[in-house]
Amino acid sequence: MKIRNAFVLGLLGGLGVLLAIAIGAAVQQIGTVLVWAFAGIFLALGLEPVIQFLIRRRVPRWAAVLLIFIVIVAALVGAGWLIVPTIVAQFSLLVQAIAQEVESGLLDSVLDWVRETFPAFDVDGTLDQLGGALTDFNTWSSLPPWMAGVLGSIVASVGQVAFAIGGALIVVVLMLYFTGSLPAIKSGMYRLVPASSRPKFIEIAEQIMKSVGRFVLGQGALGLLNGTLSLIVLSIVGSELAGVYAFIALIASTIPLVGTITASVVISLLVLLLDGPQTALPVAIWYLVYMQLEAYVISPQVMNRAVKVPGVVVVLAALTGGTLLGILGALVAIPVAAAVQLILKEVVIPKQDLK
Repeated sequence: MKIRNAFVLGLLGGLGVLLAIAIGAAVQQIGTVLVWAFAGIFLALGLEPVIQFLIRRRVPRWAAVLLIFIVIVAALVGAGWLIVPTIVAQFSLLVQAIAQEVESGLLDSVLDWVRETFPAFDVDGTLDQLGGALTDFNTWSSLPPWMAGVLGSIVASVGQVAFAIGGALIVVVLMLYFTGSLPAIKSGMYRLVPASSRPKFIEIAEQIMKSVGRFVLGQGALGLLNGTLSLIVLSIVGSELAGVYAFIALIASTIPLVGTITASVVISLLVLLLDGPQTALPVAIWYLVYMQLEAYVISPQVMNRAVKVPGVVVVLAALTGGTLLGILGALVAIPVAAAVQLILKEVVIPKQDLK
């Protein structure tokens, strides 16, 4: 159809721009849902090698999916059983210690020191005014803007934590759904490709999905290794929160490049704060040794076997993905880089050689 009128051309162009804006706004509104779905598919591809392993052992697919579901639920329940009671117990001990210090006269000693150091400062009068202000409703109804902002940030942080927990549960549910229906999803996706190009597309897609699965399993193995070794080392040095620290190490080590370093620094500082330097020193030395082993021995072997991506590409991909999409971007960047490398090798380069 020839467009002979400039007005009609401009109208259609404007409608196209409006449609593009509407689509972009819709994608932005459902961006969180898309991220959840993408994370669910990503984790489902990571479980697929385990399912195929069970299927090769003559286990039906539904039974393999059910078995994996039971293992995941048991792991989540076990982690909650290990961490939540420990945190509650440690917090109770902290509150009791503070209460005992106050009862033993710590607060009076501090007040006496303030009176002696700053004799011009009316400590008793200030405490009376403070107590009256805290019990007055008007004080809370007329907070200064900065105080209202602080309280709002605290409430927002609590809401974000609750939202993150809910999102994690949704991702787990989506992961299990995609795991059970992955063959049907792949079959439907393959039928959208023209029949002449379908065999090559299926071959490349299967290789990409296998790379993603091996990468997820490799990162999970790194996290499990770091968590287990952390639990052993921290238990040996006598840390009271060894289970909590091991769980932090396990989760953080699944994040490429920065996860292990971040967890090592955080755990060492927490041990220094709560257990003292005599416990923190061997923990810090252990993590320095482990980071070297993971960076130069363990992680390269995992990457070479899983995605076969050069080290410099791994670093650049993880940094780029982390900058664009945060933790999820860092996780998926390396499989995406492997997929791009595979497409270049199997499609682009052969076409260039034929020219």
